[in-house]
Amino acid sequence: MDHKITRLRKLAYPVLFIGVLAASTASLFIRFAQQEAPSIVIAAVRLTLATLLVFPFAIPKLKEEIKCLKGNEIGLIILAGVFLAIHFASWITSLEHTTVASSIVLVSTTPLWVAMFSGVLLGEKLNKWTWVGLVLTLLGGVIVAGSAECQLSASGFTFPNVGKLFTGTNAWGNLLALVGAWMVAGYLMVGRRLRPRLSLQSYVFMVYGSAALLLLTLAGIEGHSLLGYSKEIYLWLLLLAVIPQSIGHTSLNWALAYVPAAFVSVALLGEPVGTIILSSIFLRETPTILELMGGALILIGIYTASRMDHQADPQEG
Repeated sequence: MDHKITRLRKLAYPVLFIGVLAASTASLFIRFAQQEAPSIVIAAVRLTLATLLVFPFAIPKLKEEIKCLKGNEIGLIILAGVFLAIHFASWITSLEHTTVASSIVLVSTTPLWVAMFSGVLLGEKLNKWTWVGLVLTLLGGVIVAGSAECQLSASGFTFPNVGKLFTGTNAWGNLLALVGAWMVAGYLMVGRRLRPRLSLQSYVFMVYGSAALLLLTLAGIEGHSLLGYSKEIYLWLLLLAVIPQSIGHTSLNWALAYVPAAFVSVALLGEPVGTIILSSIFLRETPTILELMGGALILIGIYTASRMDHQADPQEG
C-alpha cells in the first residue's frame, strides 16, 4: 500500500477528533439562535455562509474537476446536498416538537443505518471490532440522551417514558429526528464514494451549495425572511457556519476519503461527549453520573471501532 495513503489514513483519526469537537458546538449555537430565528432559517444561513466561506478555496480546482465528473456523479453530489439539507431541516425542527433526549437518541442511530447499508452499497465489510464498537457507542448515546429521564436503581436502568417515544404530541418530532438520522447516513455514504475522486474544497463547495439552495428555497416557501434579527443572532449563525460546519463537517468529509463511512458515523457519536464538556464550561451545566457513564461508553466504543480493517484504497483528494 502506498506510504502516503497509509500516512493520511493515520492522520484521519486526529482530524476526525477535531471535526467531532467542532461539531459539538452546534447545539450551543443553535440554542442561542433559536431565541429569534426559525429552525429552517438557521439551517439555511448555516449552509449558505459555509458555502461562501469555502468558495475562494474551491475556485482553483473547481472548473477542471467538474469537467471530469460523469453524469451520475453530478447527480450524487446534488443528492448528498439534498441529504444534508433535509438532515438539518428535520433534526433542528424536531427539537421544537419533542424532547431533546428523544431527538438525540433517534438521530444518533446513524451508525446503525450506515453499518447496515455500507456493505451493500459501498462494499465495505465491517469486522467484529466495528460491530462491538457500534453497540457500545449506541448504548452510550442512549444513556447520555436519556439521562434526564432515566432512573438508576439496584435493578439497573429504567426508562419510564420510553413507551411514549412514538405516541402523543411527540410523534412528529421523533419521526423528524429519525429522518435526520437516515439523511446523515445517506450523506456519509455518498461522500465516501465521491470524496476519493474530488478535492475536498470542490466537493464540500458543491455539496454545501446544493444544500444551501434547497434550504433557502424551503425558507422562502414557508415565508421566512433572512433579515431582521439582532446582531447577536447573526453572530451565532456565523459561528455555526464557521465552527461546526466549515471546520466540523469539512473535517468529516476529508476523512471520508481515507476511512470507511461506518467508522466516520461511529466517530460522530463522540459529539454528545463534546457537547457535555462544552455545556459544563459555557452553560455551567454539570454533567450527571449517567452522562459521564454514557460518555465513557461512547469513547470506548469509538476506540474499539477504530481497530477495524480499512478495505478501500482511495486516492489523494
